[in-house]
Amino acid sequence: MAAVVEYDVVVVGAGGAGMVGALAAAKQGLRTLVIEKAAKYGGSAARSGAGIWVPGNEVVLAAGVPDTPAKAAAYLSAVVGPDVPAARQQAYLANGPAMISFLLRETPLRFSFMESYPDYYPELYGGMPNGRSIEPAPLDANILGTEYANLNPAYLAVPAGTVVMAVDYKWLALIARHPRGLATATEIVRRYLAAAFLGQKPITMGQALAGGLRAGLIAADVPVWLNTPLTDLYVEGGRVAGVRAIRDGAEILVRARRGVLVASGGFEHNERMRKQFQQEPIGVNWTVGAASNTGDGIEAGARAGAALELMDDAWWGPMIPLPEGPYFCLSERTLPGNIFVNAAGNRFVNEAAPYSDVVHVMYEKDTPQAPHIPCWMVTDQQYRNRYLFKDVSPALPYPDAWYNSGALHRDWTIEGLATKIGVPPAALRATINRFNAMARAGQDTDFHRGDSTYDAYFADPTNQPSPCLAPLWLPPYYAFKIVPGDLGTKGGIRTDARARALRPDGTVIPGLYAAGNASGAVMGRSYAGAGSTLGPAMTFAYVAGRDIAAS
Repeated sequence: MAAVVEYDVVVVGAGGAGMVGALAAAKQGLRTLVIEKAAKYGGSAARSGAGIWVPGNEVVLAAGVPDTPAKAAAYLSAVVGPDVPAARQQAYLANGPAMISFLLRETPLRFSFMESYPDYYPELYGGMPNGRSIEPAPLDANILGTEYANLNPAYLAVPAGTVVMAVDYKWLALIARHPRGLATATEIVRRYLAAAFLGQKPITMGQALAGGLRAGLIAADVPVWLNTPLTDLYVEGGRVAGVRAIRDGAEILVRARRGVLVASGGFEHNERMRKQFQQEPIGVNWTVGAASNTGDGIEAGARAGAALELMDDAWWGPMIPLPEGPYFCLSERTLPGNIFVNAAGNRFVNEAAPYSDVVHVMYEKDTPQAPHIPCWMVTDQQYRNRYLFKDVSPALPYPDAWYNSGALHRDWTIEGLATKIGVPPAALRATINRFNAMARAGQDTDFHRGDSTYDAYFADPTNQPSPCLAPLWLPPYYAFKIVPGDLGTKGGIRTDARARALRPDGTVIPGLYAAGNASGAVMGRSYAGAGSTLGPAMTFAYVAGRDIAAS
């Protein structure tokens, strides 16, 4: 017989959502437990840049952002459309600022406004061209004690001897082009030296967010059981009353007197589920989500009667399948001097558009006659001389391993490059000639790259006549393979405005809540701004923790 323990609340998953939900419940006086499948806590949040999109919070208002509830509601409604109930949108906007204030009170986390990082559709009414996203300030990992060793590593480690914030990458990419690039490089070293002088161990971005949340749980005396995978939900008398899990190699039943919050992440690393719910080509090799995200909580919720939604969608992003793992191509594709071409050698998308939109186009337009998957990002030597690419400094050669893996090709002629990537040489030459003419004129009349303020954020303000467009003319030429990757899946348990799990008929499953990528996203099929994953995940987990206490 399985051992039995009892808490008021059990939270499944120690990522951003799970830890916020657990802290919210604990601060309402509930005895709370977090179980985590992985050997580390933090999940995908710890791996992320940790942008947080929560309109109207005290940090952005203090920074002078002219946000109002009416603007935020109009913008979110325009971005999300009719697919997400208005009550859920309103609950997100109403509770998000309170969630941020709660974290400022109850954890060591502090946040900075990501100035000039626009909303993803800033031209819509209520959109903010200067942005409304925030990120964690650097955190001293010493406050975690031995728990620092259990923090999930970052997706991309920052260079040794530096303290890098998410907003720094814009300028670091331009280190060979703009004075602010060198100034930023100097500043990230200065931050490190200042922290080291004080005996601190500074961490930033997702590491700071997950570490700060874990510190809050430590202070609130909330245990986090690592290496404790969920096997199923425990249902008693029609109510979800606990979880079944494996701990120290043995089955255990953890009863939950008040409720269970499923915050176990998406299913991006579950090949079977991806094949079942999502469009081919798909798989587990193009995601940067946490490896432990295999949909366990989603499937357990479905077995308990929960409806699922948005299972065909994800937080998409163009990825380069490098041999060391998929690389999320963010700033590189928006810098001037590159284009995306399909198997016909034609452009098909605004390369600088929000990353989720680019992949949606890849799937929507993919046909046997002109496949968009994979597509190719074509650049030249001028682009290589100008910009940081991943961690390769300007002008330096790309690693041989990238060529050997097939993720990158190089040739001294456009026609030779076309042959290597399997596209018609004449078509690629014609595409580049047409693009070059538009770039010299400073206007992309085909796909309107540069028309949106968002397009220019990661671009090059020194490039004229457009920061977003530069001709490809200097050999050799390069082509990077681009595949439809993701930051995680965005479908899961259907929930209401109180984060309660719903059956297909819309009725509530007593005792069961869901948040984060284990639930259907309040963003629907779109993406409002930097942090549209973490902002809602943490907000609805906060809502769940408080609702459990009030029920």
